[in-house]
Amino acid sequence: MHAPDEDRLLDDLADRLRHDDPRFAAAFEQGLPCRPREYRRRAAWLTLAVGLGLLGVGIVLGHGLLLAGGLVVAGAAGYLFDPNREHIRRGTAPPS
Repeated sequence: MHAPDEDRLLDDLADRLRHDDPRFAAAFEQGLPCRPREYRRRAAWLTLAVGLGLLGVGIVLGHGLLLAGGLVVAGAAGYLFDPNREHIRRGTAPPS
């Protein structure tokens, strides 16, 4: 049997998980596989593909605006790959 303190700690952990990543918590409770938010990077890959596409077209056409746009979008994609970006936005330290 668990001690009451351990049960309270487990409940606190479950509450934090539900607050931080509700989709993962719901899938976990239902027994369905789902990646945690920090490992879901579909938007980052799509943004990177668009940025590199703009960059490539800008190089081929020699168009400075497309080159600059591709660099900006690729840079934004790099930010999306950071698993601690939520903590940066909130101004808190990432979990260790």
